[in-house]
Amino acid sequence: MDKFAAAGKPPQGRRRIRAAQYLRMSNEHQTNSLENQRDAIRSYAEIMGYDIVASYEDPGRSGLHMESRPGLKKLLFDVEHGLADFDTVVVYDVSRWGRFQNVDESASYEYRCQMAGVRIEYCAEQFGNDGTVGSDLLKAIKRSMAAEYSRMLSQKVFMGQVRTAGMGFHVGGLQGLGLRRLMIDQFGRPKVILARNEHKNLQSDRVIIVPGPPEEIATVRLIFRLFVGSGKNEAEIARYLNARGMVNDFGRSWKREGVRRVLTNEKYIGNNVWNRRCTKLKSKMVYNPPDQWVRADNAFEPIVNRRTFDKAQKILSSLYPRMNDDEMLVALRNLYERHGKLSGDIIDAAPECPSSWRYRSRFGGLLGAYKLVGCLPPRKCHFMEIDNRLEATRHRVIEDLLVAIREVDGQVSYDAGTELTRINDEFTVAIAISRCRVSHDAYPRWSAKAAHEARADFFVLIRMHPGDLVVRDYLIAPTHELGEIGKNFHVNNGMKMDAFLFRSLDPLVALAGRAFVGSAA
Repeated sequence: MDKFAAAGKPPQGRRRIRAAQYLRMSNEHQTNSLENQRDAIRSYAEIMGYDIVASYEDPGRSGLHMESRPGLKKLLFDVEHGLADFDTVVVYDVSRWGRFQNVDESASYEYRCQMAGVRIEYCAEQFGNDGTVGSDLLKAIKRSMAAEYSRMLSQKVFMGQVRTAGMGFHVGGLQGLGLRRLMIDQFGRPKVILARNEHKNLQSDRVIIVPGPPEEIATVRLIFRLFVGSGKNEAEIARYLNARGMVNDFGRSWKREGVRRVLTNEKYIGNNVWNRRCTKLKSKMVYNPPDQWVRADNAFEPIVNRRTFDKAQKILSSLYPRMNDDEMLVALRNLYERHGKLSGDIIDAAPECPSSWRYRSRFGGLLGAYKLVGCLPPRKCHFMEIDNRLEATRHRVIEDLLVAIREVDGQVSYDAGTELTRINDEFTVAIAISRCRVSHDAYPRWSAKAAHEARADFFVLIRMHPGDLVVRDYLIAPTHELGEIGKNFHVNNGMKMDAFLFRSLDPLVALAGRAFVGSAA
C-alpha cells in the first residue's frame, strides 16, 4: 500500500467517499482468498476514507470471460443503470478484475464504469489508477501479465494431462455404458468406484477404467452383435433397444448417435484415447486431427473382442465416408427437399446423412446448418434463437445456485444426464425456464408443461419478463403441489400457488444451508 500510505488519515470533517468492493477467486478450494481480499480492501478503505457500502462477489469463478461471472455483470448493470450508490469500486488487484485473454476486453469493462462516473481502484497494486501515463502503462503491463499467467498455467495443465493420459490413466470425459471409473492410489491399489460427478480428491491418486455392471456390458456386446453380425444400422439398433426397454448410460432411450458412440468408443477394447477435442482458456470447442490424439493402447481390461470392434469400424467407414462441409450441406438439402422440413430426429434417421451431432459440431448448431440450406423462415429462426438464449439463461441460474449453496456449506451436484440438481443427498430439484407469452387480451402467461413432466422432489420455473431478456421471478414448489395446475401459469394463479413465487432462489439456498450445533452441555 505504498502508493497511499503517505496520505495518512483523512482530515476530520471531510466527507467520506461511498465505495463498493469487487471480490473474485477462481478456485472454490482457495478458502481464504475472498477473506484476504476483503481484509486488504478494508485496510485500504480506512486509510483512504472510504465507506464500503456494497459488495459484489464471484467466488469460484474463472477470470477468463464474463459468461459465468454474475457478480461483475451485476456490478456493471447497477453502474450503468443508475442503481449504484457509490463513487468508487475497490478491487484487490488487476488479476481479480479478470484474466481476459484480450486485454482490451478487461479495459472495456473498466471504461464502462468510468463513463458512468464510477472509478476503479486496485488496492494491492503499486500504482494509482489516476489516468497518468505511468499508471496506464503499468496497468496495461499488469493486464498482459494476468492473461499470460492463465496461458502458461493452461499449457502446464495440458502437458500434465498429456503425460497422464499417455500412461493409460483416465483424464476426463465420459467413460461410456458398461464401464466405470476406479480411483487408485499412487501404488496402484484400488480405492473406490467413482459415481457420476465425483472426482478424485488427492493429487497423487489416479483414475482408471474398469468393467461396469454385467447387464450394461451385455447391452454393449448386443449392440456390436446386431451391427456386425445382423447387419442392422444404428437407427434400427436404437429402435430394437427401445422396444425392449433398454436405456443408455444417462438412463434415457436410445438414439442413432448414441449407438454410434458405443460403436466407435475404443475404451471397449481397452484403449485410452484423449484429446479428440479440446477447449483451452474458455475458447470455442475444436476437434483435433487424429495425429494430435493422445493414445495408450491396451490400458484397460477390454469388454469387446478386438476383431469385432475392427469389423464395426470398417462397416462404419464404408457407410459414412468422410464428408467435407459442402457434401454435408448437399446431403442435408436433399433431405429437406424430400421431407419438406428438418429436425434432429429426421437427420438421425437418414442413412445418407451424418448424424445431427456432426452437423451441430461442424456448423455451430443445427440452426446454423438449417440457415445454410435455406430451410428456415425468418420467424422460426427468431424463435430458435430465443430458445438458445433461454437455455443459456437457465444454465447460468443453475451455476449460480450451485455456488450459492456451497457458500452456505451445503452439498450440491448437477447431473447433466437427468438435468437434476441433488442437494445434501436429501432431495432433488428440477429447474426449467419459460418464455413470457402475451395473449390477444394482453395478459401474460407461462407454459406449465415442464411442471407436469418434472421428476424431482422440488420444481423451479424461471419466469421471464415480456421480451424474454430479464428474469421476472421464480416459482419454487414441491412437485406434488403442482398436480392441479392447468396448461399455463398466469400473473395471478390463486393464493395457494402464488405463495410459491419468489424474486430469487434464496429460499432454496436457505433450505440447503447447514447450521453447526455445538455439543450439549
